[in-house]
Amino acid sequence: MKISLIVPCRNERQHIREFLNNVAAFEIPPNSILELLIADGSSTDGTRELLKESSVRVIDNPEQIASTGLNRAIAIATGEVIIRLDVHASYAPDYVVQCLNVLKASGADNVGGPAQTTAHSYMQQAIAAAYNSPYACGGARFHDVNYEGSVDTVTFGCWRRDLFDRIGLFDETLVRNQDDEHNLRITLSGGKIFQSPRIRCWYEPRGSLRNLFSQYYQYGYWKVRVIKKHGRPAALRQLVPATFAGTEILLAIAGLFNTWAVKLLALTTVAYAVFLIAASLRICLPRKIKLLPVMPIVLATYHLSYGLGFLIALVRNR
Repeated sequence: MKISLIVPCRNERQHIREFLNNVAAFEIPPNSILELLIADGSSTDGTRELLKESSVRVIDNPEQIASTGLNRAIAIATGEVIIRLDVHASYAPDYVVQCLNVLKASGADNVGGPAQTTAHSYMQQAIAAAYNSPYACGGARFHDVNYEGSVDTVTFGCWRRDLFDRIGLFDETLVRNQDDEHNLRITLSGGKIFQSPRIRCWYEPRGSLRNLFSQYYQYGYWKVRVIKKHGRPAALRQLVPATFAGTEILLAIAGLFNTWAVKLLALTTVAYAVFLIAASLRICLPRKIKLLPVMPIVLATYHLSYGLGFLIALVRNR
């Protein structure tokens, strides 16, 4: 069997050597061959020069977004199975083997592992703890590191090559959320997406509130395009942040003319603050108590950045 590993990449000089070493340590089944295809988005930090030092096949991705890079790699991939990787993640040695095992055993169209995280700085640890809780991203099952079963999306992905002939490639109009949209297409076609904790990888989350806000603002912004394309969200949880943020904005505007709106705004704001404190306590006690001082603002950053991005996309009719 030939297995193609596809990787979108841009300006990853700090991580690319470690990533290549990680891939080199992969176990593979007997009589199997791995090919690694990296779609480089015109890196300017020396990433391309480091890639030239290895035997990796590098593909030009002048559009500089993940969807075009993935599609360019898939177009020339020769593997019967295609596995997506990310430079910002680390992988267990048996990652490829387990992807193949789960793909065969589950009969699913796409398989992957749960969204486990690894963190170093204090703020990164807080962002990771929130990410792996049910309170930052609506309790999505792929955030549950112990869950095994059907899901609406998985981390990265592993597919049989012929799936792309049936479902199509990634949507190149999407700067973000191209993987969610592709998984939604699989589900709407009657396909199955399966998660197994046997597939182990660890993603390094953003290290600052500013970067986290930018990331989730974009997720919310581009989620509107996905919903408009298919006429429905993949899950109702995707509508909650925008609904809350929109309600607060409308109440603030109405409060300029009506005292009842001011009172209702104060009530919803206090209720949200209570939720943030209660959720922070659930996340941080007893083993992560040091993260408690920043956890409410971390959770609020997840919620409000996504919600604002969603609302602005609606206003701009994206």
